[in-house]
Amino acid sequence: MPVAPTRSQWLASGAGIDAHRHDDHQIVYAGRGVVAVTTGAGSWIAPATRAVWVPAGTVHAHQAHGELELHLVGLPAADNPLGLDEPTVLSVGPLLRELILAYTRDPHDNSPEHERLRAVLLDQLRASPQQPLYLPTPTAPQLRELCEILRNDPADNRTLAALGEQVGASSRTLSRLFRSDLGMTFPQWRTQLRLYHALILLAENTPVTAVAHACGWSSASAFIDVFRRTFGCTPGAHRASDQRPAP
Repeated sequence: MPVAPTRSQWLASGAGIDAHRHDDHQIVYAGRGVVAVTTGAGSWIAPATRAVWVPAGTVHAHQAHGELELHLVGLPAADNPLGLDEPTVLSVGPLLRELILAYTRDPHDNSPEHERLRAVLLDQLRASPQQPLYLPTPTAPQLRELCEILRNDPADNRTLAALGEQVGASSRTLSRLFRSDLGMTFPQWRTQLRLYHALILLAENTPVTAVAHACGWSSASAFIDVFRRTFGCTPGAHRASDQRPAP
């Protein structure tokens, strides 16, 4: 397996990096736009206030939503400051953001200053809270069919019982499968799905009200409330920060 690169690059909206893996851990960060990281287990999505931790040996692919300023930080397998052995979304505060940008600006810098920068970056990672921005991939056939229905139309507001009629399973069976197969309840999964799609639509400059409607919220205010509680800012503030001038 190749060494995980440390670099920055631009990707057009819709572009991606095919499935691959590294000997090293990797931090995947979108300085601008939204990046989705997908493995066989599911998908993790991160705007500029989040980063995705990808453990060594994990087969993963990247997908750009909106014009993506992608920053990748490779870390030796021995450097696992959070002890994580599966992909995880991490919170990125202002200091960690600047450290990632600075560290990837000149990846071939071997100076003592650059090593100290790396040490501070690792310290900040240790203090980064984990965030539940994850869409697991179902394995049970009926659950897979149901999840695909909602992926194709996140605004579908049918109950679990109504969706169960379409896929041929009771709401009780589906509820059990959501917990055993995906590790979350149906409402939790649907909220994750809607936030996932909302980030993509915001990156594509879709108006906030249209995003709320397309993702199934009853009103723009309901969407803004869930978005603020999840990301710590409103959709409008998120979009404004994403449209700042590139460094």
